[in-house]
Amino acid sequence: MTLIDGVKTRLLRRVPDERGFLTEMLRSDWEEFERFGQAYITAAYPGVVKGWHYHKKQTDHFVGVLGMSKVVLYDARHDSPTKGLVNEFFIGEQNPVLVKIPPLVIHGYKAVGDRMSAIVNFPTELYNYQEPDEFRIPPDSPDIPYDWAVKLG
Repeated sequence: MTLIDGVKTRLLRRVPDERGFLTEMLRSDWEEFERFGQAYITAAYPGVVKGWHYHKKQTDHFVGVLGMSKVVLYDARHDSPTKGLVNEFFIGEQNPVLVKIPPLVIHGYKAVGDRMSAIVNFPTELYNYQEPDEFRIPPDSPDIPYDWAVKLG
């Protein structure tokens, strides 16, 4: 897949032993790391779409930690060499991946499967309660060429 300009992914290594496992999600010595703003977890019930939205300043770093999530990105940036491109990633327990989402790239996610999914995000900025850097777009917006329905085959 051709990645949207500025988007990066990293397959995360799960280290299992007889006690369970350990997975590093983001390290300051990885090329995907810019800076730390905060960390939070977001969850969605089966079939729920959380999107669309974008940030003007913030870079997101998504890691699926529970269930499976379909993370979708859309590049609507006028000056981008990948303008109009859609990226779709399935991340979570069955596919431990870090997805780095740059500012102005529209994104969202949907819980797939029959249970709740959860994503940990490591954004580069603190959440500003007075002036949030979050701009929402309806999930069925005709301006975004993507259908959240399940695709078979």
